[in-house]
Amino acid sequence: MNDVALDVSAVVVDYHAGDALTGCLASLRTNGVTDIVVVENGERGSTPPALVGHDDVVLVEPGLNLGYGRGVNRGAAAATYRRYLLVSNPDVVIHPGAVSALTAFLDTHPNVAVVGPQIQRPDGSIYPSQRVFPNFWLAGAHALLAPLWANNPATRAYRSARADGTVDWVSGACFLIRRDVFESIGGFDERYFMFAEDMALCWQVREHGHVVAAVHDAAVTHIEGLSRQRDSRAMIIAHHASALRFEWQTASGLRRLLAPLATLVLGLRLGLVLLTRPKS
Repeated sequence: MNDVALDVSAVVVDYHAGDALTGCLASLRTNGVTDIVVVENGERGSTPPALVGHDDVVLVEPGLNLGYGRGVNRGAAAATYRRYLLVSNPDVVIHPGAVSALTAFLDTHPNVAVVGPQIQRPDGSIYPSQRVFPNFWLAGAHALLAPLWANNPATRAYRSARADGTVDWVSGACFLIRRDVFESIGGFDERYFMFAEDMALCWQVREHGHVVAAVHDAAVTHIEGLSRQRDSRAMIIAHHASALRFEWQTASGLRRLLAPLATLVLGLRLGLVLLTRPKS
């Protein structure tokens, strides 16, 4: 049974997700979301087959891969103005009642502008989607240790909420944001092609005096990495380039002076990841 229609517009950026996109759209409708925009970041014509049976979905076809943040911005511009904007990857299935839980949280927490759900992997395990902004030492330790020791203490700390349960940012795979706040900060920073654009968005939200939060009662399942598998090497490079951009964009004081060292660390990490990456 569908939830009642919600004051929510949804933007889904597709990049060759295929059948996964069909499941995502169906789960949005089950949650009562009736205003849906899909942005086709893949080759022209790659998305329409997944829209069969979804004739009321607005399709935005830029004709090229805009990147995730730019795609969301174009989709938001094409969406009906509603109080809340739901941003989702195409390979996400939103569990029944999740969108209602997210909107109810924002309704009752006026200081919160962005709220993320619990993200689960297909096997039911929890993906670490609720995180803290990394300081210089935490970021450096995570960057150098993670390629060789995935579960090291620095990586665990970075990929976790704070001890009191608060978070600095939530994954861009799926989140709900107040539409007026999204517009007031200018949407996603379009200098990010892919990766870290969610962290940069939450940074701007907090810089404007709002709070970012997470709701564990709202859950989604994310296949994770379905689109990026098409060119994993390029995605690895994009990941590191975005992390470097975020560091230079947000660093101040002593951390700003150490930014060149952060650049060196990220360069070393990129080389290490590419060297240890299995041959395709």
